[in-house]
Amino acid sequence: MPDATQTPPEMPTPVMAIESSCDDTACAIVTTDGRILAETTLSQSGHVPFGGVVPEIAARAHLSALPALVRDTLAAANLQPHDLGAIAASCGPGLIGGLIVGADMGKGMAIALDRPFIAVNHIEAHALTARLPGIAPNGAPFPYLLLLVSGGHCQCIAVEGVGHYRRLGGTIDDAAGEAFDKVAKMLGLGWPGGPAVEQLAREGDPHAVALPRPLMGRAGCDFSFSGLKTAVAQKLPTEVRTALSRQQAADLAASFQQAVSDIVIDRLGHALEMMERPTTLVVAGGVAANGVLRARLREFASAHDLPFAAPPLRLCTDNAVMVAWAAIETMHARRDLGLPIPDDIAMRPRPRWPLSEMAARMTVDDTVLIPAGA
Repeated sequence: MPDATQTPPEMPTPVMAIESSCDDTACAIVTTDGRILAETTLSQSGHVPFGGVVPEIAARAHLSALPALVRDTLAAANLQPHDLGAIAASCGPGLIGGLIVGADMGKGMAIALDRPFIAVNHIEAHALTARLPGIAPNGAPFPYLLLLVSGGHCQCIAVEGVGHYRRLGGTIDDAAGEAFDKVAKMLGLGWPGGPAVEQLAREGDPHAVALPRPLMGRAGCDFSFSGLKTAVAQKLPTEVRTALSRQQAADLAASFQQAVSDIVIDRLGHALEMMERPTTLVVAGGVAANGVLRARLREFASAHDLPFAAPPLRLCTDNAVMVAWAAIETMHARRDLGLPIPDDIAMRPRPRWPLSEMAARMTVDDTVLIPAGA
């Protein structure tokens, strides 16, 4: 096993990361100064007939794809396995089957190569993506306000440092991405729903259909999208013979998208009041790829004299670059505290892994982040 007293190298050392928390199988190699040497992502298509992710199908697809994906990533980076300095993998939160596949692959490589294995919190990886060199003009210094919007998460988070996160608010029912997927299914647009709804909405009038804005104007920055989703369903014909025309469907999609962006902007205004002088507004997660929402967020940031940072579209959805970068940020932060590289070989993947537990990583000199029996 690696020496627990070693410290991160001063010179850039390649870190390989694996992401398998949902339906994207991904691998990347990133140096400790933030250069992306290679990245590969395989989006699973086996879920399309079911209109959503089937966990068992996802886990089996990860298991089938990962070995070749790792080899392809090494080849793209022109590296051999022994050139790697550490192995990282998403270990939660997410679908447990996929997490086990990715974590076990990473652990096996770490043991075989005698390298440290770094367990990465998937949400922390999204939270730190904007600090990759070249994404934010000022490097997104702490503290910044993060809006995380994806298929499974919708949260406002005060990112105060590596391992230090304060949840300001989150969804009390559906996440924004989940609402997009369900509305897409109602409109017969297939899966994944977010891009399909956005494309159809370009043909529609965002003010054509009156829809509610749940929680809008209320104190705090929690979100709710379940009522909005139900309101869309109530606008649909009850009989097949009176199906929506293309224009009616486009108007409904555009109005739904407008309602989501209105809700998000309102909630962000409250989040800003709850956080003292953030340096930057950062958006991350799959729904951050939505063009209308991005434009509204950019306007919001400008109106509040805040720099705005959004990862490129390929780094908004689940990817392994963010996993590698989160591991690297952890290595650097622990080095600054005089702590060794973490070695999480005994950690079990977790379908739920609160960000609040990450602070312990910056304060406790321990080789295992979470006890194996937890």
